[in-house]
Amino acid sequence: MVSLTMIVRVADGLPLAASMQEDEQGGRDLQKYQSQAKQLCRKLNEQSPARCTLEAGAMCFHYAIEKGVCYLVLCEAGFSKKLAFAFLEDLEGEFSERFGKKVPSVSRPYSFIEFDTYIQKTKKSYIDSRAQRNLGSINSELHDVQRIMVANIEEVLQRGEALSALDYKASNLSSLSKKYRSDAKYLNTRSTYAKVAAGAVIFITLIVYVRFWWL
Repeated sequence: MVSLTMIVRVADGLPLAASMQEDEQGGRDLQKYQSQAKQLCRKLNEQSPARCTLEAGAMCFHYAIEKGVCYLVLCEAGFSKKLAFAFLEDLEGEFSERFGKKVPSVSRPYSFIEFDTYIQKTKKSYIDSRAQRNLGSINSELHDVQRIMVANIEEVLQRGEALSALDYKASNLSSLSKKYRSDAKYLNTRSTYAKVAAGAVIFITLIVYVRFWWL
C-alpha cells in the first residue's frame, strides 16, 4: 500500500506537491512518517544517491531524484520495491512534463498541489492486483532495484549526515571491492608466473645435467 507521496525541490527542500492517505486499517500514525520524510528531504543535495530505499520499521521510504526534484513514496515494507520505483518513475515523467520548467522559479510551498489528482489516480493503478500480477512486464533495465542502496531512516536522521555521505561510503566500499579483486588477480597472476618460472628452471637444470652426464 502507498501511504504517503511527496515531491520536493532538492536545492532547498521546498515541497512542491504531496498526497497522504490515512491508514485507518493499520492504525499507523502517518504524521510521524511525514515528519521523517520532511527531515529526509532537507538532507538531500546534488551528491545524494539518485535512488535509495530507507527502512522504517514496518514501512519503507523509496525515493528517486531526477532533474533536481525528489519523488518520494512511503509504502509498507512488504510492498514490491520494483513496483514502488516504477510508480515514482511514472510520477516523474508526468510531473516533469507539466511543471518541470516552473520548478526553479516557485517560492510558495505546494505550488503544484493540484498534481495530487494524478498521484491518486496513478496510485490506484499500481496497487491494483492486476498491476501487481503484471509486474514481470516492467522493463528490468529501467527498474534494476537490486542495485539501489538501502539504509535505515532512523540512523540517517540521528547521525545528521547528508545522504551524500551514504553515497560516498557506498562508492568507497565499491572502490575497495574493485581494488581487492584487482590485487587478488595480480597476486594470482604472479603466482602463476612464479610456478611457470620454477618449472622452467627445473627443466633447464635437468637438460644441463643430462648433457653434462653424457659428456
